[in-house]
Amino acid sequence: MGNLIAALAEDFQDFAPETVATPKVSAYRIYRDTRFSKDKSPYKTHAAAIFPPAGMGKHEGASYYLHVSPSDVFIGGGLYMPEPENLNSVRQAIADNFDEFVKIVTSRKFRSVLGEVGGESLSRVPRGFSPDHPAAKYLKHRQFLAGRRLPPAEATATSFYRTILETFRVMYPFIRFLNEPIMKTRKLRERQEALLRV
Repeated sequence: MGNLIAALAEDFQDFAPETVATPKVSAYRIYRDTRFSKDKSPYKTHAAAIFPPAGMGKHEGASYYLHVSPSDVFIGGGLYMPEPENLNSVRQAIADNFDEFVKIVTSRKFRSVLGEVGGESLSRVPRGFSPDHPAAKYLKHRQFLAGRRLPPAEATATSFYRTILETFRVMYPFIRFLNEPIMKTRKLRERQEALLRV
């Protein structure tokens, strides 16, 4: 996993230089959190890594993610558990720039590699947005996730690294779109906080 993270740190520079790929930030611990679980097994049965945007917390923005387990390989990412303020910013960006967003997530390459945008959704369009908005399907989302699941044997194939790289390259416009409104919201909040300190 360390070698994989190091290789991605170099290749991200070609298409997503704002992405953080270091063992300290990216690699998940092998130890399970057993405090609130009946299963007290000490170790996870998968190895995983996350690649967040620079300047944001590890789980604040949309990130690239992968894991390898005995049952499957998952390569993908997106926005997993956004704060309410960030989620609203993303929804507003989708509503205001729906043509751009839908072009990204319905492109032939996105669909063939990643399929549909997934994640938890509300049953209704959230307050503040019209139920008739063309983006209504996406405005219901509480998470914006995409990825591909592959057989575990893929992890030992000679093409594995190329598959990861291809997947992350296809994801780039999706990840960038989700992070732009979050970053804008964060900068605005920081400016407001700085003014209050003056």
